[in-house]
Amino acid sequence: MARIERVGHTVLYVSDVDRAVAFYRDKLGMETVRHDEKNGLAFMSFGRQHHDIGLFRVRGEPTKGNLGLSHVAFVIEGGTEELKELHDDLVAKGVDVVERTDYGYTRSVYFYDPDGNRLEMYCELLEPLAGKRYLANRPGAGKAFHFDDVLAGAAEAR
Repeated sequence: MARIERVGHTVLYVSDVDRAVAFYRDKLGMETVRHDEKNGLAFMSFGRQHHDIGLFRVRGEPTKGNLGLSHVAFVIEGGTEELKELHDDLVAKGVDVVERTDYGYTRSVYFYDPDGNRLEMYCELLEPLAGKRYLANRPGAGKAFHFDDVLAGAAEAR
């Protein structure tokens, strides 16, 4: 049975990404893996994985209620097949999966808890330090995917 292994990362909405990067880098000793000033985002790492904290510029006016937690992400044991198993289990239990995104170094499923907290469950597609290099140089964002397409492509590659 597939299972969640651990918390993988947290993403925060911040009012000033540059200021947040300086805080996490200078005060907590984190490494800046990627800092995209134009798009208002940064990914910070303690050095063992692609990112421990993501920092995204808040959309709209930064006010109490839209600053803070974007989502908490859980990394699973295994790959896409196990992610599909967990996805299907969530759906069978009545959880509304709102997004499936392939980032190139991870593949993710997004959903909400009963209080509306956004959660992500993902599998690694690359070894964590290779994922860190990929994230540092990745252009753009992730792409939506369907499990059937991804798993069929993996079967063809074998």
